[in-house]
Amino acid sequence: MATSFARALRLIEPGVCRQCATQPARRTFAAVQNPKREIRSRPATQTTTLSQQQVRAFSFIPKRGYKTVQEAKSRHKSGPFSWQAGLLFLLAGAGLTVYFRYEKARMARARIAEANKGIGRPLVGGPFHLTDHNGKEFTEQNLKGKYSLVYFGFTHCPDICPEELDKMAGMLDQVKEKHGEVLQPVFISCDPARDTPEVIRRYLAEFHPDLLGMTGTWQEVKDVCKAYRVYFSTPPDVKPGQDYLVDHSIYFYLMDPEGDFVEAIGRNFTVDAASKVINDHIADWRGKINKG
Repeated sequence: MATSFARALRLIEPGVCRQCATQPARRTFAAVQNPKREIRSRPATQTTTLSQQQVRAFSFIPKRGYKTVQEAKSRHKSGPFSWQAGLLFLLAGAGLTVYFRYEKARMARARIAEANKGIGRPLVGGPFHLTDHNGKEFTEQNLKGKYSLVYFGFTHCPDICPEELDKMAGMLDQVKEKHGEVLQPVFISCDPARDTPEVIRRYLAEFHPDLLGMTGTWQEVKDVCKAYRVYFSTPPDVKPGQDYLVDHSIYFYLMDPEGDFVEAIGRNFTVDAASKVINDHIADWRGKINKG
């Protein structure tokens, strides 16, 4: 039986070979099923070529704008950051910090000025009628148009008033240097019995030529002190030649160009610190201001 089966295979072998030769797709499928056999069956002298698309795919290498190897290494080490980017970042951060600090201080000054205005009746300031050291009438309307710095004192003061008037002169000079003539300094006497216009004029000339002195009757002085919340202890009936001291509040009252109270500056402020407060408020002002 085996012999007859082998004889049958020999008879059909030529037909099978011819059928395989006419069906190349099956050989290809066989090669895919066993790629190792297909690769080993290739002649050693056969060379393979890549298609044009494969050549373009493998040859696509992004070009770098490096001129030297050292530059390429330096760029590789630093990555996307550089000292220029770091410097720009620091400058931007510093600028934002300064800006936010300035805005915070400006808003604080605005709150102080707004709170000191009060509702209806002003907290500090108001109508008054006095006489300046030139003998002319002076009211609260004459203070409008500029910032004004009002101080209450008396010419016979032994130490405090001269010290504060020296500070007032220094503040006036620093404000004038930065903003021009936008600040009117005013000295109001709490001792009307002895401080006549002529006495005040000679007294203030020793400190600064721009200081403007005020006086009036005892009742007029009392009214303006009450308006500015200033305490003073001058007796109403003083005999000529009588010696006495006047106790009074020691503050500089800063008023804006509309006549509203802005801030009180005490003795604890130095000339530089007080000048900065005044200059900052002037810089914040958005209304009209007389610089003449």
